[in-house]
Amino acid sequence: MKISQSLAAILVEQNKPLKIESIEFPSELEIGQVLVKLHFSGICGSQLGEIRGVKGDDKYLPHLMGHEGCATVLEIGPGVKTIANGDLVVLHWKKGDGIQSNPPKYKLRGENINAGWITTFNEYAIVSENRCTTIPKDTNKRIASLFGCAITTGFGVIENNANLKIGESIVIYGSGGIGLNMIQAASLRNAFPIIAVDLTDEKLHLAKQIGATHTINSKYYDPEKKINEILKNTKLDVFVDNTGIPSVIEMGYRITDINGRVVLVGVPKIGNNINLFSLPLHFGKTILGSHGGDIKPEKDILRYLNLINNREIDLEIIISQFCNLEEINSAISKFSKGEIPGRLMIKF
Repeated sequence: MKISQSLAAILVEQNKPLKIESIEFPSELEIGQVLVKLHFSGICGSQLGEIRGVKGDDKYLPHLMGHEGCATVLEIGPGVKTIANGDLVVLHWKKGDGIQSNPPKYKLRGENINAGWITTFNEYAIVSENRCTTIPKDTNKRIASLFGCAITTGFGVIENNANLKIGESIVIYGSGGIGLNMIQAASLRNAFPIIAVDLTDEKLHLAKQIGATHTINSKYYDPEKKINEILKNTKLDVFVDNTGIPSVIEMGYRITDINGRVVLVGVPKIGNNINLFSLPLHFGKTILGSHGGDIKPEKDILRYLNLINNREIDLEIIISQFCNLEEINSAISKFSKGEIPGRLMIKF
């Protein structure tokens, strides 16, 4: 195989900084595996959740991280048919076309280290064929990496989960990288009002720039009261939660219409349950958890790319900061404190 080792950011212990170390590669690719060189990787709230142990104890430590990126294919393993050497690809965590391979067998100082079907916090990676989608070679690489999660999840939530219709009202609670793309998608649907809620003015300023008609800083204002004022006491059509905070989810459920939809993207920390009065569910109200916007990578990534080509959406604006692997812990610390309003990106 062309690559024998790579620098990687590794989660060794929850609630501790990532360790930057060199990992060893196997001697050859297995069926369905693809060797890639990373150009950019996004850092998502999901990785913050992994570090913090939001879903509970991590049984796979130590392990590699990252689930959205842009890369060039260096080598393909046996059976790979949808990807070719030299292709520019989006790396995504949602399953697409092609083989689901075995996870790669990396080693760290001679010992096995866990990795899933895709990791992107490493200079080089072995990924499963069905986590790669080929895109035109002249695509902006830093923008392309966002199609691994931020854009596809954000747009998919609006299209597939919320089923947002022209002129409907929507609240997007949490205006980070994914929330900002929900706002852009809602704007394309001509929703009104599009209400963005967050704790930082910097994020809300970005939200306003890309399509939010109203913004609320929940640090200073009662969000339920302000939402009702904006709606003029009519009921809300769609509420999307990106925070995973039970009280926020309960509020969203409370203020949506009898036929309203509550979509959960953020995941509450294990043990933090939500309390709901279920009667409205019998009369048309729905609450559902989104799984990456239920997108189909092989179709939707190229479809959404057309929006950039036709200047329908602006993605450069949501990238707030770049870092390299050596700077990742400092950047993640700022990201977790809300000091980076848009997407944080690793540049290789």
